[in-house]
Amino acid sequence: MRTAKSSSKFLSPVALALCLAAGGHAFAGPMPETENGRYSLSPAGDGVLRLDTRTGAVSTCTNSGAGWACYAVPDERTAMDSEIGRLQSDIGRLQAENEKLKSELASREPTVSGKIEEPLPKADSLKPPKAAENERKIEIPLPSDRDMDRMMSFLEKAWRRLIEMANRVQRDVNGKI
Repeated sequence: MRTAKSSSKFLSPVALALCLAAGGHAFAGPMPETENGRYSLSPAGDGVLRLDTRTGAVSTCTNSGAGWACYAVPDERTAMDSEIGRLQSDIGRLQAENEKLKSELASREPTVSGKIEEPLPKADSLKPPKAAENERKIEIPLPSDRDMDRMMSFLEKAWRRLIEMANRVQRDVNGKI
């Protein structure tokens, strides 16, 4: 009997620990189903992160007292997939439009052919034709040395007058200050 009492003393703390561990899970409620390994669960914060191994969608699951509720985490991949889809449809539309324009262009009559039937003119024929003897020629005579001297004299006088005016203005300003 003594051995039965000593073993009951030993079993009671172990039984108490097992009851507390099982009781903690009973109070928290059952974990979300994993549907034959489709979902992978990882503890995070107050709940669990659920990864859908088929689609790659991630959700956060929490127990709100009424049961577990899972909410999808915003995914950049979905936004990128929709953007890629939009770009692919734009590419398809532009390729169709390009083919349509090419066919319209091909259906038009050519305005300029690629090959010229006439031979190219020789270098001598590219020069302007000589003027006839009776046509008037326009000649602009260059100024003579006398005209150049008169122009230089005029510019020198104008320059001297400009310098004299600047000196007078400076003297007037210096006198007033």
